[in-house]
Amino acid sequence: MPPARKSAARPVTGGVSPFDVVPAPVVVLAGTDTALADIATRRIEQAVRARNADVERHQLDTARGTPGDVFEALAPSLFGGARLVVVTGLEAAAGAVAADLQSVAAAWAAGEAHDDVTLVVRHAGGAGGKSVLAALRSVPGALDVNCTPPSNDRARAELTYACARSLGTAIDGDAVTALVQATGSDIAELLALTRQLVDMVDGRTISLADAEVLVGGRRDATGFAVADALIGGDQNDGLALLRHAQLQRVEPVLIIGALGSKLRTMARVAAAGRGSAASLARDLGISPWQIERAQRDLRQWTPTGLARALTALADADAAVKGEQRALPAGYALERAALELIDARSR
Repeated sequence: MPPARKSAARPVTGGVSPFDVVPAPVVVLAGTDTALADIATRRIEQAVRARNADVERHQLDTARGTPGDVFEALAPSLFGGARLVVVTGLEAAAGAVAADLQSVAAAWAAGEAHDDVTLVVRHAGGAGGKSVLAALRSVPGALDVNCTPPSNDRARAELTYACARSLGTAIDGDAVTALVQATGSDIAELLALTRQLVDMVDGRTISLADAEVLVGGRRDATGFAVADALIGGDQNDGLALLRHAQLQRVEPVLIIGALGSKLRTMARVAAAGRGSAASLARDLGISPWQIERAQRDLRQWTPTGLARALTALADADAAVKGEQRALPAGYALERAALELIDARSR
């Protein structure tokens, strides 16, 4: 990991990824996801110890802290050396620890020396401790780390790529999709499986076959899982997933939305013509992994079939949203799925 860089006193908008952290005087871990915060803390500690193996590590919990704890942890020892101070629970900070952190932040922002110190502060969301958080972020060189759980499959996929890349291993897009579908919103499990696969493949690219060894047939019947199966996968699997999603009471509008998103991306990629994923991503404002997936899916579709699928989906969307009240939403969705399967073969 590269050494810390001095920078202007401003946090990165939205925060950097936990996989992109570097040592800094102050590192703010903001967000509710414990797995991401743990990853960031571990990577910071590894980087600090790579520069100084004798670093002193101190752990403080704001809920149980007493006056002076922060100053004592940050103070140099008799033998000198680097210090890593990890403070958790800032969102519940009150009294002594919060006041101490505010004083430290003000002193450091004013230019007080704080060499060989890395202060990591965890804030798990909410209004508590916000003034202390703002003061910490004002320290020159402070690093803001985004520990908010990803809210959609695309963000979870990007996190999976980042995890594998941070461990020096490439991962195939289909393998990422399988992992995301199998783990749903459980980020800790998603990242644990990714790390297990990295160990398993011993340096080579992680393939779909590798991922399936771990996740088998486990899949969350989300709208995007249904869309992936119907548009680019096995049609029987797609219908089974659709019915499973309906049994799980996934809203039809979410499934229609996922199908529409994939088909529109495919149409845009098809209209853009040939080109690398990177160049098309720049031109279309779409992530490279989405471009690659659309290009693979398009191999199974003709322009006529794609146009027919879009028309069928528009009809289903109208039915699901109540514009064709005589047609039940579940029936409209299944009819659209059968139309898509038929259109894919045209």
